[in-house]
Amino acid sequence: MERSKRAARMERRHERGKRGGALNLVSLMDIFTILVFFLLVNSAEVETLPNAKDIQLPESIAEEKANETVVIMISDKDIIVQGLPVAKVADVMKLPGNDIPELRQALMSQNDRVLRREALDDIAGREVTIMGDKDISYKLLKKVMATCTASDYGRISLAVLQKSSDKLDSLSAAR
Repeated sequence: MERSKRAARMERRHERGKRGGALNLVSLMDIFTILVFFLLVNSAEVETLPNAKDIQLPESIAEEKANETVVIMISDKDIIVQGLPVAKVADVMKLPGNDIPELRQALMSQNDRVLRREALDDIAGREVTIMGDKDISYKLLKKVMATCTASDYGRISLAVLQKSSDKLDSLSAAR
């Protein structure tokens, strides 16, 4: 018995629907390979400081990247060392002199944990980074820096937001 052309065509059409679709994986693998290399290259050079929502850093045109150090965050209410609150700003401002005992104690306890082995013996090599809100008083900043120096930290860095140099060029051109 001979099938009609219509029956043959319908059978071919049904067979085509039963087969799975082909997926070309070569271009997809190329895209993922490029993406992996991009992420590896860009993630190696990123050094970030802790993010504090209540601290607005001042702006600067400094181009040096931050090192991994002990981080002191100064907000309008608290002084925080490595994520742990150590003192209230209101209490610190009432203290006579430039020494903050709670901060000094926290910094001394960080000597063994955070610092590299070479910096343990070398006081000038010990580093601390201060992330202070741009509106904190100079008197408070002076007390924190004096306490850092008294706690055997020889290098003190202030964290800032980097301004682009084209803004600086436009400011100097306006003058």
